[in-house]
Amino acid sequence: MTDSLRTDIKVYFAPMEGLTDAAFRRVHYSLFRDADAYYLPFISPTQNLVLNGREKRNVLKEYNAGVPCVPQILTKDPEHFLWAADLLADQGFTEINLNAGCPSATVTAKGKGAGLLKNTEDLRRLLDRICTASPLPVSVKTRIGFESADEWEALLPIYADYPLKRLIVHPRSCRENYDPFRLHRECFIRAAGAYKGELIYNGDVFSAEDAQQLQSGVPCLSGVMCGRGWVADPALGREIIGGAPLNKEEVILFHDTLAEEWQRIYQGDIVFMKLRVVMKHLACCFENIRKNEKKIRKTRDLKELLQTDRQIFNTCDLRKDAAFIPDEILKEQDATHI
Repeated sequence: MTDSLRTDIKVYFAPMEGLTDAAFRRVHYSLFRDADAYYLPFISPTQNLVLNGREKRNVLKEYNAGVPCVPQILTKDPEHFLWAADLLADQGFTEINLNAGCPSATVTAKGKGAGLLKNTEDLRRLLDRICTASPLPVSVKTRIGFESADEWEALLPIYADYPLKRLIVHPRSCRENYDPFRLHRECFIRAAGAYKGELIYNGDVFSAEDAQQLQSGVPCLSGVMCGRGWVADPALGREIIGGAPLNKEEVILFHDTLAEEWQRIYQGDIVFMKLRVVMKHLACCFENIRKNEKKIRKTRDLKELLQTDRQIFNTCDLRKDAAFIPDEILKEQDATHI
């Protein structure tokens, strides 16, 4: 690439529940080593103040050795947050992230995740307590509103009042979920003009070109966070800062190493479900995306999936514009060819 982001731009891997687990992070970092940090799938402390098995496998130090990680907490209770912060400090983490962005209805109904954005006074009370008492620096990952982007004007000054490690902004409201046709980058640009701390952009960064266009509009950009795009193109972080694009050998090595690691840890059905999701993302790097995605979706067990994956690797070339494409856009593209 001839133009790239500044060399001091940070690239962070967004958490994807059930997918970017400890094994995924170890494999990806061992092969690419381009992430400044992997944000971990959230832990959600309750009044019992214990971690469940899945949470332990994400945050205990033995699962993250040698991989730069930031744990994420999903809660509305400041004391629950502080309990988790103490535990995570003991595990050697140097930062902790408050999740104010998860749009899941089961989460927001409890006032957690993006549900924190419903009441600005409650959000202030939470930040007052945790920013004062946390043993670790606090960062926040947020949506720009609960019902609509109009709420951002009231939310941004709240975040600006606290000494956050960084503010990660996903410029959709909770109600907009991940709708590819609703993305309010103008809200992020307003944040860049008003927020003086480290500001990270998150939301539909699917290619290095996406990140470059973003920086051209926001020269003070501190970094980008990518999720789906980075799963689809495992070299995306490298490309964003001007490195070489993904090649087919890297795709195959990443796929095979991840499959082996998951098979070492999990039972076949779990491996099948996880790997099929990864491969549906990786399919976006190859020609005939729609045809390949349908083949992957029709597989019924791990053996069939691995055979299908190998067929795609052996017969399909990488696209020159390899990048994740949301399903809604693929369907729209299909419609234009009818």
